[in-house]
Amino acid sequence: MTITHLVTHSGGFHADELLSSVVLTRLYPKAELLRSRDRELLTPAPNKIIYDVGGHYDAEAQIFDHHQRPSPLREDGQPFSSFGLIWHHYGREYLAALNVPADDIETIHAAIDTKLVLPIDLLDNGAIEPSVAGPLSGLTLPALLESMKPVFDDMSPTANDDAFFESLAIARSFVEAAVRNRAAKERSQSLALDAIAKAGASPILELPMGMPYRSALDKMEADHILFVVNPRGGDWTLNGIKLSNDTFEQRADLPAAWAGLTDKALEEASGVKGAKFCHNARFIAVADSREAIMQMAELAVKAV
Repeated sequence: MTITHLVTHSGGFHADELLSSVVLTRLYPKAELLRSRDRELLTPAPNKIIYDVGGHYDAEAQIFDHHQRPSPLREDGQPFSSFGLIWHHYGREYLAALNVPADDIETIHAAIDTKLVLPIDLLDNGAIEPSVAGPLSGLTLPALLESMKPVFDDMSPTANDDAFFESLAIARSFVEAAVRNRAAKERSQSLALDAIAKAGASPILELPMGMPYRSALDKMEADHILFVVNPRGGDWTLNGIKLSNDTFEQRADLPAAWAGLTDKALEEASGVKGAKFCHNARFIAVADSREAIMQMAELAVKAV
């Protein structure tokens, strides 16, 4: 039967049902999204998907709540929120609707589950505290989405629903961006692997364009590569390689004598005609040609 209604709870909202709504409204764009605690609306039916409310988890009945006891758990014992349940059952179909290649769906589904869905699940269930994000705790996706809730003295009878639907559009942008970026990483893999193979024993990796390459480096165990060059518009860039995604520390920095210099000053400091810019933090430099950027890369290697 066609899904005609998507039902979640009324009142204040959290990231889990917002993000669940992103998935479900993409799959069922003609269905009416209702926010209610009305018993009749929360009675399962073949034309409804009910989530984050209702007191049951029954995929066959299309009801996906996690507040009851016992609550639904992942195979490893970690808790689901409604987002985790919806992603588990509908995430692959959602990825297909976003035109993710069939061969990449399982990989991307698992990656999004780990990087985006599970943290939402844990936070919503109190299994982790917002404070784990340190001074950025107020800037996490859940915090930003929940900041869209109406202020305490907004007495409009539709305030919560208005804020929910306004937030839904923003949440959609974040989820779809996460999928696009992960799909791009999958597409970049073969290009980056080919470039690493071509580099051989060289400490300089040349890529055909700016692209994700870190996972390919790890896969090839190419620890000897120190710098990456690639074209960018009409220029070429020289980049350091971070030790991990959790730090700004690099395998090697660009020469200290180049830091913060531009144009003629950088040409004089480096001895390379066409050198245009080096960031003060020494993680990127720019030149106007491949020849110039390769000269800078070779000098950077020698300076390590």
